[in-house]
Amino acid sequence: MTVTAPKTDAVLLAASDLARSVLEEVAEPGTIGAHLGMDLLEERLGMHWFECTSPGYRGWRWGVSVARVPRAKVATVCETNLLPGPDAVLAPEWLPYADRLAPGDLGAGDVLPFRPDDPNLEAGFEATGEEEVDQMAFFELGLGRPRVLSAEGREAAATRWYSGDNGPTSEVAAKATEHCSTCGYFLPMAGALRVTFGVCANEWSPSDGRVVTLDHGCGAHSETDMDHPEPMPVGEPIVDEFAVDVEPAERPAQRDQDESPTATTDMASDDTTDDTTDGATDEAQDASPGETPAEDQPAEEQHGSDDPVTD
Repeated sequence: MTVTAPKTDAVLLAASDLARSVLEEVAEPGTIGAHLGMDLLEERLGMHWFECTSPGYRGWRWGVSVARVPRAKVATVCETNLLPGPDAVLAPEWLPYADRLAPGDLGAGDVLPFRPDDPNLEAGFEATGEEEVDQMAFFELGLGRPRVLSAEGREAAATRWYSGDNGPTSEVAAKATEHCSTCGYFLPMAGALRVTFGVCANEWSPSDGRVVTLDHGCGAHSETDMDHPEPMPVGEPIVDEFAVDVEPAERPAQRDQDESPTATTDMASDDTTDDTTDGATDEAQDASPGETPAEDQPAEEQHGSDDPVTD
């Protein structure tokens, strides 16, 4: 079957002014640009395109569909549209909530939607109704979950862990001298991933509580050590006896004099002066005119013997 393109319709092609006039009734004023042409969609059905000059719709186009009945010489407007062009700025493709989440987006109180067709999971052991079989599965093998990790899920997790910060290619592992497989703090995992992964239980390690590979390593390995430098000899302490700390001593007499009232000091000074003057006057009157007062005479030199010392 050969598909032939519809012929050009002169009546529809000449209806550009009609399409613009109808578009001005529905479009925002000033957003209708130049006429971009017409596409003949079907026989007697075409679409006139106009440039959209709105700043928020760069690359979009106004479209007005026109049609005519057979042997009619007048076109009729069907509908108007604002459609994106080849260079239009479009919103990103809509994704469901479950597909928009990325690792690390889940916070406190957030709940992931249930995914019945998760490729990383597969059906687990289900109860058979036989008591002995179910007891073996639930209590001794530790099963009973509706779904368990599938082979695809294990492969994805192993690839992510092996190429992560706790794998053999990280900077910490590259500078380590020993691997986690020989460390006493290494706890092997159970199941199929046991041959490659385990959990670090060393609180001094940067990988504490995380899944690590057997060929990972760090500086907190239980069996490694470093060369301790020899202690430097220190001589006997030297006491400097010539260094004296000089501290100003407080003078008690000066402090008492400063604390005593001025009036008391003046009164005491006046009494002492009067008594001294009176006593000196009396002694001067008692002494004879030819005698020198006793206090003015030189004291007699005393010696250890009672015999006077002669010159």
